[in-house]
Amino acid sequence: MAMTMSGEVQLAASREVVWEKLNDPAVLKSCIPGCEELEATDEGGFRATAKIKVGPVSARFKGKVTLSDLDPPNGYKISGEGEGGVAGFAKGGATVALTEKDGGTLLTYNVEAQIGGKLAQLGQRLINGSAKKIADEFFGNFAKAVQG
Repeated sequence: MAMTMSGEVQLAASREVVWEKLNDPAVLKSCIPGCEELEATDEGGFRATAKIKVGPVSARFKGKVTLSDLDPPNGYKISGEGEGGVAGFAKGGATVALTEKDGGTLLTYNVEAQIGGKLAQLGQRLINGSAKKIADEFFGNFAKAVQG
């Protein structure tokens, strides 16, 4: 099942500060809902483990994330894939852009993802609602981390 999502969030910090936080494993780990482990890899990406619940399906996903098209402090492309055992898999990517706006930084994102397994059987509406909730929680946490 394919899924797309986009959004933007206004952050009260400079692009340089936002860029630094977007590349800090400790900050990202504290912001990602259900994240149990996040560590930088030698390839310039991250290895992650997160426990996620979507409707009746709960799973621990293990995966890797790669950063590409790095353009500090303007943005990058993030790609990843994760396995959740019987719950299924997820893979996809997002473009993240940072622009100066209203004395702070406007972060915009566009996500494209594919999911399979039990998760895909839950239906588009539940998946999209859960993805939006997770994204909103991440960006709420990230805004606090950037400002704090």
